Amino acid sequence: MTGALRYLRMYGQLARYTLVRELSFRGNFLVKVSVEVLWLGILLAFYRVVFSKTSMVAEWSEPQYLFFVGCYFAMNGLLETLFLENCNEFSELVRKGDLDFLLLKPVDEQFLVTCRRVDWSTAPNVLMGVGVMIFSLVNMGWSFDAGRLGAFFLLFACGALLAYAFMVLLTATGVWLVRNQSMMELWWLFSSLTRYPREIYMRVAWAEPIGQFFTFVVPFLLVVNVPAQAMVKVLDWRMVAFTVAATGVSLWVSRRFFRRALRAYRSASS
Repeated sequence: MTGALRYLRMYGQLARYTLVRELSFRGNFLVKVSVEVLWLGILLAFYRVVFSKTSMVAEWSEPQYLFFVGCYFAMNGLLETLFLENCNEFSELVRKGDLDFLLLKPVDEQFLVTCRRVDWSTAPNVLMGVGVMIFSLVNMGWSFDAGRLGAFFLLFACGALLAYAFMVLLTATGVWLVRNQSMMELWWLFSSLTRYPREIYMRVAWAEPIGQFFTFVVPFLLVVNVPAQAMVKVLDWRMVAFTVAATGVSLWVSRRFFRRALRAYRSASS
């Protein structure tokens, strides 16, 4: 418990430092936030046009799909705020030898590599996503259900940890590839899968194996689909259990792989 509190305090100080640094360039911060607001507006306008031509998309009504979009936006914003910038910079740390300085510190290496900075310019995405979700729930006349709400928070946390585990796996390849920009582009490719409901892949014969693979083998489709579905559609406790189990396994695998990558690392002095 003492160790956890120590890391929590450390993370708070790191977050405070990056916020002060970000606000030193307020113009740049406001421009980045404005771009994210514009992107959400374009996304909502696109789906409004889609639902003006149909009442359902892959068995999701417009308010349900709007909740899904809000969940995706909040999840993506959370991951970009907490982890993405750090993971993108890992290959540069390896190439320049700056990783040596991080490994010398008496702190867990994975924590320091993946959590040392907070990208505050994408933090408003989380709030905007939450706003879209609340708006959709009001529109559909959702009645309060403590079980569904609790399941949603649990599954949203599991989705974030699943995505983090996958990000760590891609990041660790930088030890061998050094310049792994192409590997990190896979992150954007796979994250785009989470933008659409899983049912889309199940309605076409040739796409169904893709949906099954990214649900049960590389469970990336669980990141947004399962929490959104639990909140506004069917609360499937089997999928809840599977998501929790997949999260635990993914975190364990990513941790082992990251430790294996660090053992293979050759410092700048070697």
